[in-house]
Amino acid sequence: MSFAGVSLIQDGKLWPSTSANNDAGSASGYHLLVVEGYSRTKDALNGYYIESRSFRVGGYLWLLRYYPNGSWGNAGFISASVILAQHRDALENSKHLKNDSFTIRCDVLVIENADAKGSASQFVTVPPPDMQRHFTDLLIAKEGTDVTFKVGTEAFAAHRCILAARSRVFKAELFGPMKEGSMMTADAITVDDMDARVFRAMLEFIYSDLEPELGKEDDEGVMWQHLLGAADRYDLQRLKLMCEDKLCRFIDVSTTTSILALAERHSCDGLKKACYDFLGAPGKLKAVAATDGFDHLITSCPSVMKELIAMLAP
Repeated sequence: MSFAGVSLIQDGKLWPSTSANNDAGSASGYHLLVVEGYSRTKDALNGYYIESRSFRVGGYLWLLRYYPNGSWGNAGFISASVILAQHRDALENSKHLKNDSFTIRCDVLVIENADAKGSASQFVTVPPPDMQRHFTDLLIAKEGTDVTFKVGTEAFAAHRCILAARSRVFKAELFGPMKEGSMMTADAITVDDMDARVFRAMLEFIYSDLEPELGKEDDEGVMWQHLLGAADRYDLQRLKLMCEDKLCRFIDVSTTTSILALAERHSCDGLKKACYDFLGAPGKLKAVAATDGFDHLITSCPSVMKELIAMLAP
């Protein structure tokens, strides 16, 4: 893998380079982002980011965006674009932080489509799409926001047109017949029965179309369950499928009944099949039947029990 240059961030500033950009000269390459004066950089860029120098790999221009205090919705983490997401405490207590400095190595491999017609120009480089970054920046800066949601004790400013374009439920609530019936005050629309963290994650998805970061807390599985409910409530089908995929990894003896009930309630066929597959393994059904949630599943989701019996019948 070829060297594609280095960017030096010192005390919150990107230091000059002798060249406009660094070229790996091949389809794969790596770029080094060196951070010196980590503590001072963290203080200087609180809530903001700094970009590396551009570097060229595979005929495309790339750059790293370094957030010493985490990007929007990820406080407590350091992040470099989508390359790195590590809890800040983990970095500060690790061997990688030496003399208040550390280095990020970004490896890039460009795989060309052999069936693509024509060839890329060696003189003009078109950067990858970055519309989602601009929309997310717009949300973070709260520029041009024209609607506020009150979720618990927190308020979230957003843009009506973006919400309406992404969700037909928001479109009806903000512009259609549901507008008159929504719980709207002079200052904000009140959203009941939703955790503020869940609403924040949903907004992050609406603006970026990327999988939200829910952290690695003890209640991560529960948070994905709540986010699935929110996605279904606002008809965000892509986010709903993301949540289904995530929850498949949280299925175990203690969680199967709640996840299966959730899947039934929100018509998540893939998630239901994953639960049935788990229950079909030797000894799993007996273990789940001994949990407190199994009796509730029988009474609240009789159709699930019928399907389970049919699946296990000889």
